Amino acid sequence: MLIIHGLFGMSDNWQALGKEFSDFFEVHLIDQRNHGRSPHAEAFSYAEMSMDLSEYILDRHLKDVIIIGHSLGGKTAMKLAINEPQLIQKLVVVDISPRYYAVHHHKIIEGLQSLNLTHLNSRSQADQILSQYIVENDVRQFLLKSIYWKEKGLLDYRFNLKSIAENIENVGEPLPPNTKFNKSSLFLKGQLSNYILEEDEDLIFSHFPKAQIETFDQCGHWLHAENPTQFFETVMRFCL
Repeated sequence: MLIIHGLFGMSDNWQALGKEFSDFFEVHLIDQRNHGRSPHAEAFSYAEMSMDLSEYILDRHLKDVIIIGHSLGGKTAMKLAINEPQLIQKLVVVDISPRYYAVHHHKIIEGLQSLNLTHLNSRSQADQILSQYIVENDVRQFLLKSIYWKEKGLLDYRFNLKSIAENIENVGEPLPPNTKFNKSSLFLKGQLSNYILEEDEDLIFSHFPKAQIETFDQCGHWLHAENPTQFFETVMRFCL
């Protein structure tokens, strides 16, 4: 089981659920390029990220692979599924569809770019500045997890903000038309999220004919964090 985080996230976000799944699967928590502890690169698109994932699977001779991808990670997983279906046994996509998404991360990027990390002494100082750009406390706390002490007295981002900002248009990219993954797929959506809408379902089934779509009541985009028990039980029913 490979679990792939979303934009500005990292593998650490999935530690608790990964530990639960590890009772049943060999679990790999993946840091995508320009995130977490993975290398930084100028290129940042689903083509590169799905290629990274393909190389990871092949280099480690992984078999019977189940991929769980959230948001950006879900798009990466979908891209790999249509390009190299032989590498994947089952696919779980969390709160993202194959459609085009208009870029809506400008305020987040502006806030992150406003932080002068060389003059900050704590995450709480960063939070105060970010609050001028990002109202939602849970979003700020999620972003602040990727600020770390690069060396004594110097904070830095784990993600590559420069590359993400320069390539942000790629994040909304849709799947190519007339492409299919003909194996079992599970799409999970948050009832309070607008990432998977009712009108997206026909597009999902056109690319993933064997897809199941399930809704998590009273959950938003981070449904795996909002209701981890339901998430674990739902994915286990699908996988076993």
